[in-house]
Amino acid sequence: MEKLINDFSFGLFFWQTLLFLLLLFLLKKYAWKPILDALNSREEGIQKALDEADKARQEMVDLKSSNEKIIKEARAERDSMLKDARTIKEKMITEAKDEAKAQSNKIIEQAKQTIENEKLAAITELKNQVAELSIGIAEKIMKDELSSKDKQVKLIEKMLDEARLK
Repeated sequence: MEKLINDFSFGLFFWQTLLFLLLLFLLKKYAWKPILDALNSREEGIQKALDEADKARQEMVDLKSSNEKIIKEARAERDSMLKDARTIKEKMITEAKDEAKAQSNKIIEQAKQTIENEKLAAITELKNQVAELSIGIAEKIMKDELSSKDKQVKLIEKMLDEARLK
């Protein structure tokens, strides 16, 4: 360090300072401005990219919440449709049961009516057969009773007596 102080020259110092200042001026004018502009544009580009990334992230959050809302609505609609389908199914089953019951009651009533009609027809036919048999028997008895003249006269007198009494 002592050597530097001993060899110090103002002329050399002046020219070195002048050259240094000239170098600083030239660097500022031609190098630093483009370097700083490049750094600023790069910083702006990075900031813009970060802003766009934040915007995209926010859009993703919005889309996610929108998708969740749509999914909730779809689930609610599905649940509503399932509930409606169950209600319709139960209604259809109830209607089918009621209709089947009505049909079975109608068939039972028709069967009862048919049985009653057949019963009445059978009774009527039985009465007719009994009447025919009774007439046949009465006819045979009458033929037997009325075979002689004496029996005929006795029967007429008996019937006349009974007719007078009543």
